[in-house]
Amino acid sequence: MTLLTVALLAAAWWIWRHYRARSRTGAGASAAARARQLRTPLVRLAGALGIDTRAGRQARQWEAGAVGEERAAARLAPLARQGWTLRYDLALPPGEGPANVDALAIAPNGGVFVLDPKLWTGRYPVTVRVGRVWHGDRDVSGRITSARDEAAAVSRALGVPVPAIVAIEGAPLVGPHGRPAAELEFRGVRIVPADVLPAVLREAARVPGQRRAAELVAAVDRTLPPYTRR
Repeated sequence: MTLLTVALLAAAWWIWRHYRARSRTGAGASAAARARQLRTPLVRLAGALGIDTRAGRQARQWEAGAVGEERAAARLAPLARQGWTLRYDLALPPGEGPANVDALAIAPNGGVFVLDPKLWTGRYPVTVRVGRVWHGDRDVSGRITSARDEAAAVSRALGVPVPAIVAIEGAPLVGPHGRPAAELEFRGVRIVPADVLPAVLREAARVPGQRRAAELVAAVDRTLPPYTRR
């Protein structure tokens, strides 16, 4: 088998994987698809040779994002048996930008919540200080406010208030004076540990929504399609 044949077979395999990834929907679908797109045959070859590439690092970050979203979906699964409606990896309406909604929860009483799961290393804490959010010494404020922007877009599409909740898996939350925190808040976004997310949603949903849940579910399915099938 010639080198050209090997290269053609590798390229065909990558194209097949690319389109197969685009057809998947559900929790972590678009993050997993992006990781596969980044892992081109050349990137995989470099990894096999021990060469660390920018695309390889980005692929690992997207893979971690997909794992975080899948874990969040597993934690939230019991809510579905309690009358909640859960949707994952949704596209925003036209004109609202290219971002996606990782998870959307609709309570039986009509409350709607945009959820943004994060899987971050536990070596560094998450803190809010000097008006910014930090994961260790890294400023991650933009990754928190993006959830607020997505919630605002969903709110405009549905015509109801939609709060944003960021659920952190792995990294501990630390409040003032270095003390562990049960929850943080940044510019209207709640930041909670991933393991308490179902309880946080149940508590938040005690406040009745403004529309019937069935109407909201129909509106979501009509206006927020799966991101990987845009």
